[in-house]
Amino acid sequence: MERQKQRKLRRNELMAVTIEKEPRHSAGRIFLIGLFAVLFVVGAYALRLYGQTKSALDSTYQSAGSIQSAAVFKNKEPFSILLLGVDTGALGRTYQGNSDTMIVVTVNPTTKKVVLTSVPRDTMAQIKGMKEFTVEKINAAYMHGGSKMALDTVGSLLNVPIDYYLTINMGGLQKVVDAIGGVDVDVPFDFSYSGSNFTKGQQHLNGTEALSYARMRHDDPNNDYGRQMRQRQIITAVIKSAMSTGTLTNFKEVLDSVSSNMKTNLTFNDMITIFQNYRAAGKSIKSDYIQGVSATIDNSSYQIASTSELQRVSDKLRSELSLDQETLDNEETRQNELNVTNQGFVFDNPTTDQTFSIYAEDSNYSIISY
Repeated sequence: MERQKQRKLRRNELMAVTIEKEPRHSAGRIFLIGLFAVLFVVGAYALRLYGQTKSALDSTYQSAGSIQSAAVFKNKEPFSILLLGVDTGALGRTYQGNSDTMIVVTVNPTTKKVVLTSVPRDTMAQIKGMKEFTVEKINAAYMHGGSKMALDTVGSLLNVPIDYYLTINMGGLQKVVDAIGGVDVDVPFDFSYSGSNFTKGQQHLNGTEALSYARMRHDDPNNDYGRQMRQRQIITAVIKSAMSTGTLTNFKEVLDSVSSNMKTNLTFNDMITIFQNYRAAGKSIKSDYIQGVSATIDNSSYQIASTSELQRVSDKLRSELSLDQETLDNEETRQNELNVTNQGFVFDNPTTDQTFSIYAEDSNYSIISY
């Protein structure tokens, strides 16, 4: 009898232990199920964003010739890209247009530096890729042959390999600035343009204001050079803002503005690799520009960059790309030499309005009239 009581008591104890432990197993299973659910939702959202990003950026791709970008970016080599700001996409402009903004961007992950070098839109240059010998303002290259011709023309002018381009129109600039919450710039002087007012000193600009700020030229004491400086300010601010976490909150809006207003020969994978391997370089952004001399060609105002100035910029860009310096010998330097020798053209502090002549490709004496 006593033995049966002991057995019954032992069974009750075992049942108590089982009942006590069972809720713990249930809680553990519930926790794991909850964790997997969260991971699934986060993973699905990440894949959705990835898909949206890839789809949006794939739509911007437009080849500019055969290049092997994957190896360059994977190996963290310096690279250059031509930024083209096109005067379409806003103000009712839908035609091909000229590239009123041309900036060579060099990115060096070793020195952790980005350099923005403006090429004035009125710079005299041979337009590369035309069927006939053509010398015009460099911004006409885009009008004649799109981003590819602009890329080849700037590369030839400066003897610098530029494999990549990014073309954005005016509407795109406005939308991107709005998507990142605006940009902060140091306004050099008071002015008003296209309904926007600017006061000297630090000012926060929305997309509409940024577009006006980047477009004004005639009221700037430095004319187009002043406008180039303000354009570099906007681009610098956009780059810095794009590196901040704040941009992620406007992810979809940024994608929408990029996909409909931009073209580039960088693939989606290129952009991901650049973000991973070159992000630190964006912390130091420097500026430069090509300084030209005002002159008239066939009753049109041009900027003529001296051979020494072109050489200076070429040397600097090649240095940023870890390339050996080379002496410039192109059509622009030939035209400069012929104008100095045959017409006495003055590059250093000219005191009179000058005319610059374009000589035929196969002649040192025959002048072309367009």
